[in-house]
Amino acid sequence: MKMTREFLKKLKPSPITAILIGLIVYLWFRPPAAVDDLAYAAPDVPALPGQRLSALRGKVVLVNFWATWCPYCRHEMPAMQAFYQDNKAKGFEIVAYSLDETQAEADAYMRKEGYTFPAPLAAREVTEGFGGVSRMPLSFVIDRNGVVRHKIAGQVHPGRLDELITPLLRAPLPPAPRPASSR
Repeated sequence: MKMTREFLKKLKPSPITAILIGLIVYLWFRPPAAVDDLAYAAPDVPALPGQRLSALRGKVVLVNFWATWCPYCRHEMPAMQAFYQDNKAKGFEIVAYSLDETQAEADAYMRKEGYTFPAPLAAREVTEGFGGVSRMPLSFVIDRNGVVRHKIAGQVHPGRLDELITPLLRAPLPPAPRPASSR
């Protein structure tokens, strides 16, 4: 019995070790992210095959930059998929631009994991249109009027998605363009 207690004492981490382990766990499951509130017109870059981002006007769009080799990117995707499923019918869309080498890599990962939102390869025009991508994950929230409202430098999680996107989904739809009148 005495030997067991002595053995367990040896396994007990020092307070500094316990704090470091706690910090590592916290950062892994909820890494810090900087959220900037913005208000500028979204770039009209390619979004889906044969479609530009402006074609999604009227929807709230999460533009996400990710890669299959990025652990934080892989960690945030289940939350993105769940939010997408819950809110797609309300006018929510995701365009998750992959920074992988090939579209086949991104497609294989999306299929394997069961993600259903589009994940086109990020062309240079796209990354430059959003001011360059120097870290991942990086996301932008675009409102129904095509205005970039938020930049998220870091991982998104369910609470952050709800906080930033749900109010925009509740906002009224923009007025439909009026046909040009002939005079």
